[in-house]
Amino acid sequence: MLITMSEMLKVAKENQFAVGAYNISDANIFKAVVEKAEELSAPAIIAIHPDELSFITNEFIAYIKARTENSKVPFVLHLDHGGSLKDVINAISCGFTSVMIDGSHLTYEENIEITKKAAEIAHAVGVSVEGELGTIGDTGTSIEGGVTEITYTVPAEADDFIQRTGIDTLAIAIGTAHGIYPKDFVPKLKLDILEEVSNLVDTPLVLHGGSSNSDTEIAQAVEIGIQKINISSDTKKAYFKRLQELLDSDVMWEPNALFPPCIESAKEVVDHKMNLFNSVNKASLYYS
Repeated sequence: MLITMSEMLKVAKENQFAVGAYNISDANIFKAVVEKAEELSAPAIIAIHPDELSFITNEFIAYIKARTENSKVPFVLHLDHGGSLKDVINAISCGFTSVMIDGSHLTYEENIEITKKAAEIAHAVGVSVEGELGTIGDTGTSIEGGVTEITYTVPAEADDFIQRTGIDTLAIAIGTAHGIYPKDFVPKLKLDILEEVSNLVDTPLVLHGGSSNSDTEIAQAVEIGIQKINISSDTKKAYFKRLQELLDSDVMWEPNALFPPCIESAKEVVDHKMNLFNSVNKASLYYS
């Protein structure tokens, strides 16, 4: 079934688990996420960045909707890092059930202004809205972008931002970055910021840049109060690593020979994340 982000994360927050938001950029990675979610009876968020959407096209969204609506597992179709109100409106017109407006690179007041407008537009048609406070780092290996110097979320601003914008979920910056971290670089998450924000607000919290972080810190973040974790690079890296191995071998260069093993490699990553986020076997909670 296809539900809103508010519906998805309300249950996650009440039952202390997180839901993975898996960026998909083609039918094969989408297949990996959906089939693994159904196998593990785990709710999942299908996240699509505007650049990914421009590649797969609006027309492909009809297939995504049909596939998820007919599943017994709950899914959310989410616009990741919408850069403008135009992105938001386009996603809503395609049938997305959740949208993110990323005003994190703007001033605080400008971020509030554009996020509030996005919320007004989306809420008018029953779509959930995610905003971002603080900035995510950029390793240079991801389309999601980011910044060189991270601006950490100021906990005292979180409640004000939520109240003035009317958002349903808040992405906070605690030291993660988009993409795969460089070799020998070990990120250290500021879990104290997460804990303070979690104690100040009731709104579900989101962690972007969830790939390549230590399992221990991610598990701690879920325990403290993260309900949604974005995963993109880890899944794609596994998928394309396997594809490269196959292309370098003597395997027949046919889609039905090349891509199934790549899908299985992506599924292994999704399996690991779903267990790490404690979302396995949680689908039944959405029927009670």
